[in-house]
Amino acid sequence: MSLADLKPGQTTVVLGFDDKVTLRRRLQDLGIVEGTKIECVAKSPLGDPLAFNIRHATIAIRKCDAKGVLVTGEA
Repeated sequence: MSLADLKPGQTTVVLGFDDKVTLRRRLQDLGIVEGTKIECVAKSPLGDPLAFNIRHATIAIRKCDAKGVLVTGEA
């Protein structure tokens, strides 16, 4: 399951990154690292970008980048 599959209100835990992620360092700088709890806050009307609550901060990530973040099922 990827971060892009979450619906608003769902919470999950990051497992790692897909091998094809080109912005791995940028995502890690935003706080998306293994073991981090993430909550999907909102999706834009067209589905891109997605808003997530990570470590008490809300960030927006493009859907193509969120597809490369592997997560557990709902936590």
